[in-house]
Amino acid sequence: MSSIDILTPVLPESVADATVATWHKKVGDSVARDEVIVEIETDKVVLEVPASADGVLESILQEEGATVVSNDLLGKLQPASAAGTITKDTVNEPAATPAERQSAVLSTEENHSNDNLSPSVRRLLAENNIDSSDIQGSGVGGRITREDIDAYLAKQAAEIHKEGTDSSVALANRSEKRVPMTRLRKRVAERLLEAKNSTAMLTTFNEVDMSPIMQLRKTYGEKFEKRNNVRLGFMSFYIKAVVEALKRYPEVNASIDGEDIVYHNYFDISIAVSTPRGLVTPVLKDCDKLTMAEIEQQIKELAEKGRDGKLTVDDLTGGNFTITNGGVFGSLMSTPIINPPQSAILGMHAIKERPIALDGQVVIRPMMYLALSYDHRLIDGRESVGFLVTIKELLEDPTRILLEI
Repeated sequence: MSSIDILTPVLPESVADATVATWHKKVGDSVARDEVIVEIETDKVVLEVPASADGVLESILQEEGATVVSNDLLGKLQPASAAGTITKDTVNEPAATPAERQSAVLSTEENHSNDNLSPSVRRLLAENNIDSSDIQGSGVGGRITREDIDAYLAKQAAEIHKEGTDSSVALANRSEKRVPMTRLRKRVAERLLEAKNSTAMLTTFNEVDMSPIMQLRKTYGEKFEKRNNVRLGFMSFYIKAVVEALKRYPEVNASIDGEDIVYHNYFDISIAVSTPRGLVTPVLKDCDKLTMAEIEQQIKELAEKGRDGKLTVDDLTGGNFTITNGGVFGSLMSTPIINPPQSAILGMHAIKERPIALDGQVVIRPMMYLALSYDHRLIDGRESVGFLVTIKELLEDPTRILLEI
């Protein structure tokens, strides 16, 4: 029976090439239909290549790290014979002893366990050079989770620190590890450098009293969650305020293309999300047409897909304006970098109680700094400050968001 070609998936038009990230099988390993054989990494997502039939991996033609394009031949799969999984290499082999059969069972169970790992967990294992057999999984069915890996690394660090109490031992344990950049990290680096070198970027700041929104969430959060099966977070308020501000200041929703200015009459908002592979910006499309519940639901789905390495190219394509929320990591203030070809990015930060002057009195309020980085080639100071003040006013009086005034 002829071999089956294992091909690179068809890459989107926006992706020129990809890298062979991880082979999950070795030559000679048995493969089940729809089982992931190899992962291909682009500068946006990781694509899984499953087996099209039961069989044995016959050859690997593109090793890990190789650059490939659409429909490149990655390897070959020898389909299972009509009799089952017996191949010509095993027909004349003697019967296995009980000990060998037991070893084979254990090996099969171990491979099956590895196959059940999520892409993000496999990536963490590879990046930290960890054998999955060294970790006792705490997930369902003994599956390894990210928390298991973090605990394992923390234990290793503690052991190294303990050994390092003696100076001579500490010196002996000094080491370095060199690993290649992932395509995503390289692409992020390129885009950040491009933004710094090709835009006239400025940042303007303001602050917002979050008391009204926090009171709304306290009053209606439980009813909102029961009705919509999703929590009422801050991001839906941020996005609604941004959409209204973009309507008032169309330059902020525009982009420069050569010597032209492209004004967008739709509102696709990119949300900066931290994933095991790095920072990505999935897009919520047509945010002006979404309810707050729909916004929260889509954000939840994108966050879960990002955590599990399941974001698609379509999830990451487009976007006219970006919101990044460093506050979830404790950032008090930052100057976010524009995500080209967009013209502006809004940074949200940690909400902290601070004393402010209100009606001649010093009061304590939950305050948050806002930062708007913008391309001064397209957006003037008047528009940037007005845009940020609009967001401040809408967040401090969220009723205006619902009334669109």
